[in-house]
Amino acid sequence: MNNVKQLIGNNIRHYRKIKGFSQEELAERASLHRTYIGSVERGERNISVKNIVSVARALDILPEKLLEGIE
Repeated sequence: MNNVKQLIGNNIRHYRKIKGFSQEELAERASLHRTYIGSVERGERNISVKNIVSVARALDILPEKLLEGIE
C-alpha cells in the first residue's frame, strides 16, 4: 500500500510543479489544508477518492492522471 500512496503523492507533486503551484496554492484551490497536501505528496496519508477528484480539478487534469503507474 505504501508504494501506491507514494506513487499518487509523486504524481500530485509532478503535476503541481508543472502548474507552478506551491503546496499552499494547490491546497487552497482544492479546499484542503497545506499540511494534508504535503503529507499526501510524501506518501504518508491515504488520500480519499473525493480528495483525488478535488486535487485533480484544482490542477485542471483528469483524476486518472493522479493514478498513473498503478498496476
